[in-house]
Amino acid sequence: MTQTADAPAPAPAKPAVEHEPFCVLVVEDQAALRACLAAEIQQAGATEVLQAAGADAALQLFRLRRPDMVLLDIRLPGGHDGYWVAQRLREAEPGGWTPIIFLSGLDGELDVWRGIEAGGDDYLVKPVKPIVLAAKVRAMRRLRDMRRRLVELTEELHLANQRLNEMVEVDPLTGLVNRRGFDRILHGEILVARRERTPLTLMLCDLDHFKRYNDSAGHVQGDACLKAVSRVLRDVCVRPRDVAARYGGEEFALILPNTPRSGAMTFARALGSLLKTRALPHPDSPQGAVLTLSGGITTCVPDAETSAEGMLMRADEALYAAKAQGRNRFFSFEMQMDTIEQRHP
Repeated sequence: MTQTADAPAPAPAKPAVEHEPFCVLVVEDQAALRACLAAEIQQAGATEVLQAAGADAALQLFRLRRPDMVLLDIRLPGGHDGYWVAQRLREAEPGGWTPIIFLSGLDGELDVWRGIEAGGDDYLVKPVKPIVLAAKVRAMRRLRDMRRRLVELTEELHLANQRLNEMVEVDPLTGLVNRRGFDRILHGEILVARRERTPLTLMLCDLDHFKRYNDSAGHVQGDACLKAVSRVLRDVCVRPRDVAARYGGEEFALILPNTPRSGAMTFARALGSLLKTRALPHPDSPQGAVLTLSGGITTCVPDAETSAEGMLMRADEALYAAKAQGRNRFFSFEMQMDTIEQRHP
């Protein structure tokens, strides 16, 4: 169908097409020639033709409808020519690409050069033979289709790589982030916290007497226990950026962005309470009949000297202190205090 910028015409019935719709904007000040070009473009397979007689109408239609191709006369009424229009069209499509074919009675080398420099993709000299115009339209349509398919393939590849990375960074037993993913996320959160000057908390957790659990109940039941603990950790990580990871064996790690020392202790107590509520049985624990957890906490506002290795060392030292204090508790490296609220000199 053919539309003008001032008075859109009703769409006539048209035969079904096998390919995606293809819309062409014709910018030509002579009404008779514009109508003739529109008819020839439709005959070449365009499903819609927009018409504009000048620069302002062309820009308006382009922004509103985003055609698939523009056929642009160089000489236009008013203060702007086709070169100016082409430059404005390119500015209006950041990241995209619309084929622009210049149409002019000028056929000098300088005219062609100016057209390409202004953002054009091809240059036709008037009068244009219908067979040549049809060939250009079909070629640009093929390029449009190929580009769209390339974009689709790129997006599909990106999603596939994203899924692959997610699979590579997920522990197959527990479904938590694995050590590889943990290392990547911790490094990233240190950079974010350093830039935003916000506190970052790291916790290392260890299941108390888990070797005795496996020795008594067997490794199959031990795996089931690890899955149950992972569900507890997932449930306690309620904020979008909180991360629970399986650090290795029966060790787990928690990355808690924007969490100060006091908040870390509150989080640790909540985790201990939730695990106690779940009451996962332990068949041979000196701590009692249910599974318990010990953890080490470190919290800092990262600076240029902060590293993932340093945070892990502090959390590991705090974990050792929690075990030395009797297990079934979390110990803060910076506060030198555990969740049983026993202060140490």
